[in-house]
Amino acid sequence: MFDFFGEIGSLIMTPLYYAVSAVLLAWHWVFDHIPGMSDGWVWVLSIIGLTVTIRALLIPLFVKQINSSRNMQLLQPKIKELQKKYGHDRERLTQEQMKLWKETGTNPFASCLPLLAQMPIFFALFRVIDQAAKKGADGAKGLLSGEDAESLSNAKFLGGRIAETFINAELFETRVLAIFLVLVMCATQFTTQRQLMAKNMPADALSGPYAQQQKMLLYILPPVFAIGGIFFPLGVLFYWVTSNFWTMGQQLFVIRRNPAPGTPAFKAKQQRDAAKGKSTAPDPTVVEKKDVTPPARTQPKKKTRSQRKKGGR
Repeated sequence: MFDFFGEIGSLIMTPLYYAVSAVLLAWHWVFDHIPGMSDGWVWVLSIIGLTVTIRALLIPLFVKQINSSRNMQLLQPKIKELQKKYGHDRERLTQEQMKLWKETGTNPFASCLPLLAQMPIFFALFRVIDQAAKKGADGAKGLLSGEDAESLSNAKFLGGRIAETFINAELFETRVLAIFLVLVMCATQFTTQRQLMAKNMPADALSGPYAQQQKMLLYILPPVFAIGGIFFPLGVLFYWVTSNFWTMGQQLFVIRRNPAPGTPAFKAKQQRDAAKGKSTAPDPTVVEKKDVTPPARTQPKKKTRSQRKKGGR
């Protein structure tokens, strides 16, 4: 049974080993031609190049994630109405929510798409580096040659070996670098999520169940990643940190250029556009108060008795 699952896993991961190693070697070829650059710098920059390449390819998924998250935020008032109406009937509530999501083209699971798409690549990179560290030339995977695997295994960056983890590090510099990268990874993860909640979520969405889940993840994920990070090679931590910085910058760009209506970021954009003299789109979440005062009633002019008689003829 275990052999069967092992073969299935190998069948899925082997193409990823080739894909990851191909991109890694392409960037390695670029940086290796820069004079005076050590193997450690070449491999670290190659991993950063791999990260940028993967994240660039995932931009369509990120756009879909942003649109879905925005729709989920804007739908929170309607979700609350459904909960008040069908709170006693969980099955009917689920049906109505699914119907609402379908009508608005919202996928509540789309926010996980970039992360899910990255995980296989992340594990493939982990295996490529880990096997090279443990077996040297014999641990070459994908398109890596024995010489490439040996170079990756022995490469040092700022004194630490990029194939070592905090747990099995032989060098003190490796542990220092690992702790630093784990702290940066957790800080960027927290900042990115906090930025989204503070600037690009409407007030109504901050009190709904969706917001409660986001708040839980805000404080739970960084410690989880910190614990997991000490088991990853430095090269994988560089991938993770670079990916977090990419996410932070990408999110800043989207929040500034195309914020969700009814959010502090949307109001800030309106103020910037007004200062530049641009016409700003009204906030669809704000209902304008129209003057509905009825017109004053005019009293008819008094007529004389003779005028009334003439009018009656």
